[in-house]
Amino acid sequence: MKNSDTTLIDVRTREEFSNEQISSAINIPLDELQHRIAEIQEMPQPIIMYCASGNRSGMAVSILKQNGITNVSNGGGIEDLKQQFSN
Repeated sequence: MKNSDTTLIDVRTREEFSNEQISSAINIPLDELQHRIAEIQEMPQPIIMYCASGNRSGMAVSILKQNGITNVSNGGGIEDLKQQFSN
Protein backbone atom coordinates (compact mmCIF):
# COMPACT_ATOMS: atom_id res chain seq x y z
CA MET A 1 0.00 0.00 0.00
CA LYS A 2 2.87 2.42 0.71
CA ASN A 3 4.71 3.97 -2.21
CA SER A 4 6.34 7.31 -2.93
CA ASP A 5 3.21 8.63 -4.64
CA THR A 6 0.84 7.77 -1.79
CA THR A 7 -0.73 10.69 0.07
CA LEU A 8 -1.75 10.10 3.68
CA ILE A 9 -4.47 12.38 5.00
CA ASP A 10 -5.31 12.46 8.70
CA VAL A 11 -8.89 13.68 9.16
CA ARG A 12 -8.73 13.99 12.95
CA THR A 13 -8.85 17.40 14.64
CA ARG A 14 -5.79 19.64 14.71
CA GLU A 15 -5.44 18.93 18.44
CA GLU A 16 -5.48 15.15 17.90
CA PHE A 17 -2.96 15.54 15.07
CA SER A 18 -0.62 17.67 17.19
CA ASN A 19 -0.62 15.02 19.92
CA GLU A 20 0.20 12.11 17.60
CA GLN A 21 0.62 11.67 13.86
CA ILE A 22 2.31 9.68 11.15
CA SER A 23 5.24 11.78 9.97
CA SER A 24 4.32 11.82 6.28
CA ALA A 25 0.64 12.63 6.87
CA ILE A 26 -1.20 15.83 6.03
CA ASN A 27 -3.83 17.01 8.51
CA ILE A 28 -7.15 17.98 6.92
CA PRO A 29 -9.82 17.75 9.62
CA LEU A 30 -13.05 16.13 8.45
CA ASP A 31 -15.02 19.35 8.91
CA GLU A 32 -12.66 21.15 6.45
CA LEU A 33 -12.59 18.41 3.83
CA GLN A 34 -15.46 19.62 1.66
CA HIS A 35 -13.84 23.07 1.34
CA ARG A 36 -10.46 21.61 0.32
CA ILE A 37 -11.52 19.28 -2.50
CA ALA A 38 -9.60 21.25 -5.16
CA GLU A 39 -6.43 21.05 -3.07
CA ILE A 40 -6.87 17.31 -2.54
CA GLN A 41 -7.46 16.71 -6.27
CA GLU A 42 -3.92 18.01 -6.91
CA MET A 43 -2.29 15.63 -4.41
CA PRO A 44 -0.44 12.49 -5.52
CA GLN A 45 -2.62 9.40 -5.61
CA PRO A 46 -3.51 6.94 -4.23
CA ILE A 47 -4.83 8.79 -1.21
CA ILE A 48 -5.20 6.96 2.09
CA MET A 49 -7.42 8.52 4.74
CA TYR A 50 -7.10 7.73 8.44
CA CYS A 51 -8.40 8.93 11.80
CA ALA A 52 -8.57 7.48 15.30
CA SER A 53 -10.81 4.48 14.60
CA GLY A 54 -11.67 4.45 10.90
CA ASN A 55 -15.11 6.04 11.24
CA ARG A 56 -14.26 9.61 10.21
CA SER A 57 -11.87 8.39 7.53
CA GLY A 58 -14.70 6.29 6.11
CA MET A 59 -16.88 9.38 5.89
CA ALA A 60 -13.98 11.26 4.29
CA VAL A 61 -13.59 8.56 1.61
CA SER A 62 -17.30 8.90 0.79
CA ILE A 63 -17.00 12.70 0.50
CA LEU A 64 -14.02 12.44 -1.84
CA LYS A 65 -15.66 9.80 -4.02
CA GLN A 66 -18.80 11.95 -4.30
CA ASN A 67 -16.51 14.72 -5.57
CA GLY A 68 -14.83 12.58 -8.22
CA ILE A 69 -11.70 11.51 -6.35
CA THR A 70 -11.84 7.75 -6.73
CA ASN A 71 -8.27 6.56 -6.04
CA VAL A 72 -8.86 6.85 -2.30
CA SER A 73 -9.15 4.31 0.49
CA ASN A 74 -9.89 4.11 4.20
CA GLY A 75 -6.73 3.20 6.06
CA GLY A 76 -8.65 2.89 9.33
CA GLY A 77 -7.26 4.11 12.62
CA ILE A 78 -3.86 5.64 13.22
CA GLU A 79 -2.65 2.56 15.08
CA ASP A 80 -3.50 0.44 12.01
CA LEU A 81 -1.15 2.47 9.82
CA LYS A 82 1.61 3.55 12.18
CA GLN A 83 3.94 0.63 11.55
CA GLN A 84 3.52 0.87 7.77
CA PHE A 85 4.18 4.59 7.43
CA SER A 86 6.29 5.71 10.39
CA ASN A 87 9.97 6.37 9.87
